[in-house]
This record gives sequence, structure tokens and C-alpha cells, in this order.
Amino acid sequence: MRRIRLTRAGVAALLLIGSWTAAGTLPASAQDAPDSPAARATGSAPASTALLDAMQRDFGLTRAEAEDRLAAERRATDLAPGARKTAGPAYGGAWFDAAGEKLTVAVTPDAGAPTVEALRSSGVAVRTVEHSAKRLDAAKARIDRLDAPAGVSSWSVDPAANTVVVNVVDGERSDNDVRAFVEEAREAGPVTVRTVPAQAETFAAGTVGGDPYYTGNVRCSIGFSVHGGFVTAGHCGGAGQQVRGWDGSYIGNFQGSSFPGDDYAWVNVGSGWWTVPVVLGWGTVSDQLVRGSAEAPVGASICRSGSTTRWHCGRVLAKNETVNYSQGAVHQMTKTSVCAEGGDSGGSFISGDQAQGVTSGGWGNCSGGGETWFQPVNEILNRYGLRLHTA
Repeated sequence: MRRIRLTRAGVAALLLIGSWTAAGTLPASAQDAPDSPAARATGSAPASTALLDAMQRDFGLTRAEAEDRLAAERRATDLAPGARKTAGPAYGGAWFDAAGEKLTVAVTPDAGAPTVEALRSSGVAVRTVEHSAKRLDAAKARIDRLDAPAGVSSWSVDPAANTVVVNVVDGERSDNDVRAFVEEAREAGPVTVRTVPAQAETFAAGTVGGDPYYTGNVRCSIGFSVHGGFVTAGHCGGAGQQVRGWDGSYIGNFQGSSFPGDDYAWVNVGSGWWTVPVVLGWGTVSDQLVRGSAEAPVGASICRSGSTTRWHCGRVLAKNETVNYSQGAVHQMTKTSVCAEGGDSGGSFISGDQAQGVTSGGWGNCSGGGETWFQPVNEILNRYGLRLHTA
């Protein structure tokens, strides 16, 4: 996101997610790298070396297995909307099965044989479940209206388990307020209680030198370029607040921000700063071009870029999860097994070359592991009428 004279590189400046290398040199341009997304457009590679390396490291895969996983996940992403339409009222949810490398679609027992056959013919696996997605979503919506105590971390629909999962902080299950909440939640519909190690927290951080954008004494990470600016997390700043870049110079202002309830915002870009559809690799891995925002299914692999911990990968664990931060509940979040730390807030979640969302918060760290939530990017675009900047 740094300003660069056109004469220096011969191309427009990049909207950076992170800093340049410590030595001050520019990272290789996505257009120049032989294994870059631009090169992939010509069919030379299915993904950049950066993404494949991260998947090999975080999933324990070989390069060939990582390439196969990405291809299978893209097929699942493409099939998911049609499968939901085909299942109709019998739809019970869907997720990517990494072992079978297929999209699995759940249907209730009232799904007719022609419906099941049509689903299987499209290339998805089919599982029969008791509850429809409509029933589970309605139960989750009723729980959203409850006042959650601090000992309740989050809740969401788990399509594979065919239930609404309420996550309770370890050691808090016997708390009277938590027990009362769980009892009320069970009245809303099918509920399973699980334990998590810690309460969810946002990943903003105090000011430190040499990293992306700042609002007052808070450092956060840039998410994705949109035409006219970038999207990020709402807890990083309120509407009207000034945003400074890595060098302390003025970038723009928060044009819209929502937190809690939601956790999204967008910042206009001006004063010599301008944007391109790139998620940077920090000078140590290849850059990623952003080509769209097709939503990856539950179970799919996903990677995150942030100004503190750089690239890390994991899986999509849940969608439409309500997260109970100390500042208040945030709705419609996506949960992942990717780690994050302070300062990563607002950063990019990407699956292949498809933008997924901006980092909100989580628990744990990148030394011992943890879970992280993001606000889906399509919701942000729709809320503010923005257009994602794509390659």
C-alpha cells in the first residue's frame, strides 16, 4: 500500500497488505514472477509457489497433493450454489470433504430419489440428515436474540454434525449464566455444546514501527482493494477517523465502519496512494492476484495474510457463526483453523485466487495454534455498494 513513483517500477503502486523487506527493497512484482498468478493465467501453474508452500507447511501435503486439493476445492465451490438449488426444501447444508476431495451435500429424508440422483450426477456426495438447513438456521437466529454471557464464545450451524454448535470457554460450562444460556439455546432447536480453550478476542495491536496502516495508536492490516479504497475490520477504526500508512503519511479516512454487530469497514485511498488487486507475500513469498470472490465451502482450505504473522493456512470450519467478543456479539462470521495474532486484524483471507473476507479475531497464536474468524468480503461489498478490484 506504499506510494511509489511510476518511474521507479513502470507500473502503478501496489496496495500492500504488509511491509517491504527489512532491507528496503521491493518484493518481486506479481507480473514478473514466473510462478505468479499472472503466469498461472497462461496455464503454466495452478497456483503460486507461495500458496502451495503454505499449504504444504500447514496441512502436511506434498506439492502435488496441494495442487489437487486446490483443484478439488474450486470444483466444490462451483458446484455448491447449484446443489443447494437442486436439493430445494430438503437441503441440509454442504461442506468440502478433504478425504474424498468432494463437496458433500446433506438432504433430509423427504428428498426424492430423482433429487438425490440429480445431486450425485452433478459430482457431489450425498448424506441423509434429520434436520434441514432452514430449521437449523432458524434455531441459530433465535439463539442470536439471546444475551450471551462472557463464558460463551460463539455459536453456529455445523452442517456435517447437523446441529447448532454452542462453543463454551473451558471451565465456564458450570457457570450459572452459561448454563441458563445453554438451556434457552436448546429450546430453540437441535444444539450441541462444545468446549474451546479461550474467549474470542480481536486482533488489533498497539503501534509498532515498520508495518501497514495505523489509526491513532492502533495497527491493523489491509484486507482487499476495492475501487476507490480498501476493506478491513470495523474494530480498527470508526467512520471519519484518519488512516496513516507504514511511513506515517496520510492515506484516507474510514468511510464506513461497523462493530460490534458486524466487523467490517472501508477506507478511501488518495493523496498519492492507489490500489491494485494484490495480496502481497511480504517480499519472502510470491504475491497473489485477486480474481474474484467466490465463497469457499466449509472444509475447504484457506490462507490468511496479515501484517504480524504473514502467511498461514488452515480450513474453513463454520459459516454464519455468531462470535461473542467482550465488546459485543458479531454475526455472520466464518470460522477457520488459521492462526493469527495482534495486528493481523483486517487482513486478507483468500482461497486460491478468490477473496473470502477480512480477519476479525480469534483465540490462540501462531506458535501454539488457534482459531480465527473473518467477516465475509461479499457482505462488506454489498453493505457499502463497493466493487472488488480484480485482475
